[in-house]
Amino acid sequence: MSITKIKTMPKQKYQKSLFTIGRRIISVRTVLAVVALTALVGGAAITHADKYDEQIKALSADSAAKAGVLNGLENQAGSYQAAIGQYQTQIDALQTQINANQAQQASLQQQIVEKQNEVTQQKGYLSEDIRNMYVDGQLSTIEELATSKNLSDYVDKEEYRTSVQNKIDATIKQIAALQEQLQKQKTQLDQLVDSEKAQNAQLASAQGQQQQLLSYNQGQQDAYNQQISANSSKIASLRQQQLAANARFIGSIPGGGTPCGGGYPSAWCNAPQDSIIDSWGMYNRECISYTAFRVAASGRYMPYWGGRGNANQWPGDARSAGIPMDYGGGARVGDVAISTAGAFGHAMYVEGVNGNGTVFVSQYNAALNGLYSTNTVSESGLYFIHF
Repeated sequence: MSITKIKTMPKQKYQKSLFTIGRRIISVRTVLAVVALTALVGGAAITHADKYDEQIKALSADSAAKAGVLNGLENQAGSYQAAIGQYQTQIDALQTQINANQAQQASLQQQIVEKQNEVTQQKGYLSEDIRNMYVDGQLSTIEELATSKNLSDYVDKEEYRTSVQNKIDATIKQIAALQEQLQKQKTQLDQLVDSEKAQNAQLASAQGQQQQLLSYNQGQQDAYNQQISANSSKIASLRQQQLAANARFIGSIPGGGTPCGGGYPSAWCNAPQDSIIDSWGMYNRECISYTAFRVAASGRYMPYWGGRGNANQWPGDARSAGIPMDYGGGARVGDVAISTAGAFGHAMYVEGVNGNGTVFVSQYNAALNGLYSTNTVSESGLYFIHF
């Protein structure tokens, strides 16, 4: 088993370097702990809190799941809104019918009153006729004949009184029958209006329930939108932290910034970033996927480190595997240079050693854009793993 090689340095500088490394490790662990706690509170299922890619994937998956739920809620809200509209249409139609029936109620009531007045009037006529008949009835038949001009006059008077009495009596009966019919119609109409009002009340209650469901649904939508927004903010924050940490590796001219470079397989470099798992269990167009490929392409053994985390974990993985490495110098062509700065670190492939404390490197995703680039960087602060 190979022994890890550490460059010799003065004791004071060595202690200062250890202190700096310790602070950096503590800082990284603190950031990751906060991110993990925040993600868990937000509902993202994150297995390892110190894995940036895992965090990004979990947050993105969580947002996608929430977006799916949100889409379902929006469709459900549409059905609630449609139901509310249908209930309102029925309520409006019933109210129109109620208004028409109430107008008919008023008309029938007016007709009933008018017929009652007619009955009263006809009864008055009948009373007057009866009174006249009574007065005439005080006379004997001989007296009536005596007061009549002739027998024909007497007969006419009798026929007239009988005719008037019969006519008034028939009129009263007719009016009373009509009044009774109107009253029945009004009773039926009253029952219909009461039934329609009850239906409207039920519709209004059902509409209110749909409105409550819609309000609850919209509250859920707002909550999911807030969670998705929070996930997006967390992802943006993590990316911004690492982008700041990678600033010195990006350079002013990032080697052309092509999607493919360094011999990286076209099947991986032409596919959308993080859409494919490579031969070592890593997402495509990431820095560690590229460096793993370069090590294997050179004929050396590249361990299967997929699922173990990010670039900042490679020094620990190499130490556990007995793979030698240097820190802050000792770079060799073909090494994998590791920066542990930021939320997830950065991996680069050493193409050349300049002898002045700098190395020429090729890399992927230094600017978090999934692109290939090259740059000259200082050896300071970097681990160099000698695969």
